[in-house]
Amino acid sequence: MKRAAQTPMPINIRALQARDRKPWEALYRQYADFYQSTMTDAILDRCWSWLMNPNHAVEGLVAEGENRQLLGLAHFRACPDPLIAADFGFLDDLFVRPDARGLGIGRRLISGVAALGQERKWAVLRWITADSDAQARQLYDKLAQATHWVSYDLDLQRLRG
Repeated sequence: MKRAAQTPMPINIRALQARDRKPWEALYRQYADFYQSTMTDAILDRCWSWLMNPNHAVEGLVAEGENRQLLGLAHFRACPDPLIAADFGFLDDLFVRPDARGLGIGRRLISGVAALGQERKWAVLRWITADSDAQARQLYDKLAQATHWVSYDLDLQRLRG
């Protein structure tokens, strides 16, 4: 259910904090469900440990609404690009609660990551999405240019086994 025509609620985009564990976990489980990806407690624990470790590459922003309620998340990291000898930003995960979609939260989370990338002198902010995610792609097409690159995954666990 979209809430686009309602009075805008105050949204705060901020860094993920230790106090956010339970609401972050609920959001991240919904994100995994959306992409039909298996989510376990071990995956959640490891990802959370990365996000809480200031020396790990993965960072997180959240969208906080009224009463400190988390409405969305963004996970991102810097990646070196040898071809241009510069870092670029990679947006790994972006999710907004279904009942909070249409309020500009996804756009604000991407803008928050982009602002950090500008401060850090990243050359570009890059992300991928499922070609079937039409709602997200409507936003992405307004903010960024789709590329001609095709993505491949080589299952290294299967090669070992």
